[in-house]
Amino acid sequence: MESDEMLAVFDREMREHARPDGPGTRVERAGDVVRQTGGADDWNGVVWTAPGLSAGRAEAEIAAQVEHYTALGIPEFEWKLYAHDGPPGLGALLSAAGFVAEPPESLVVAPAAELAAPAELPEGLTLRTVTDAAGVELMVRAHELAFGTDGSRLRHRTLARLTEAPDTFVAVVVTAGDEPVSSARMEMYPGTGFAGLWGGGTAAPWRGRGVYRALVAHRARIAAGLGYRFLQVDATDRSAPILRRLGFTALGTTTPYVYRTTP
Repeated sequence: MESDEMLAVFDREMREHARPDGPGTRVERAGDVVRQTGGADDWNGVVWTAPGLSAGRAEAEIAAQVEHYTALGIPEFEWKLYAHDGPPGLGALLSAAGFVAEPPESLVVAPAAELAAPAELPEGLTLRTVTDAAGVELMVRAHELAFGTDGSRLRHRTLARLTEAPDTFVAVVVTAGDEPVSSARMEMYPGTGFAGLWGGGTAAPWRGRGVYRALVAHRARIAAGLGYRFLQVDATDRSAPILRRLGFTALGTTTPYVYRTTP
């Protein structure tokens, strides 16, 4: 499949007809956008905008989404702006409305079957599947070590998925003895051909030793075994070069525009 065809499939299956990404969330078409709404610790935001959206209509939609999430008391929400989304200058309109652009990410995809392989980790490391609260705590600690960010929301979302929708979610943590050093997640989207890879990160002392690649291979093997054709990643500047070497193809970029409803 050519890149433009794949992008069209991704837009249709993963954005225009998006599914809720966790228990307690809902996805709905509201005017010219598709948005997800959940609780304060869930991911909230706009995932799709209608083609042909005019600048004037875009301003109205932006105001409507701010009103929607603010009225619900959601502390922040995101507008996922893809490079091919219209109208031209949508990013500037979002900024003018009070959204803050975060670093852009590369949208990359790869055939799951071509990357499926056993995880080959450096000596001394062990891969564990996260199935309970103790495993979630290890994963959160690994995430905080890798990214230097608070893992409270990750804890909430992971516990909810393991409890209420375990068949569409995989979480793993890598340990050196009892110490977590890396973690990663995968979300499966039933009814589509896609599985999404999220959160892959490794503590600094263990980087450059193949841990990230091993976690990609492990999740690809699971996805392929469940019949998912493609892996999708919103890749940071750190992970995108690794993923391209593994065989992922870049379809474009996406920039998270974040609106904080409370100071």
